[in-house]
Amino acid sequence: MKNVKVLGPGCSRCEATAKMVQAEADKLGLDVTVEKVTDYAAIAGFGIVSPPGIVIDGKVVHAGGLPKPEDVSRWLSA
Repeated sequence: MKNVKVLGPGCSRCEATAKMVQAEADKLGLDVTVEKVTDYAAIAGFGIVSPPGIVIDGKVVHAGGLPKPEDVSRWLSA
């Protein structure tokens, strides 16, 4: 199971990113846990200054703006 954190204040882009991660995981048949992190100190701890950010199994894979679905699929498959 992959642990995915979506980092951001809870804005519409952050919500869309969390839904995209879950949708891509479902397409790939992967079991993931998607956690929304809204605490600014926790977000800063990952070095994210421009949300949304995505952390997969402790590794930052994206920051700033909506990711492309194909990128999310690639990150989840790695």
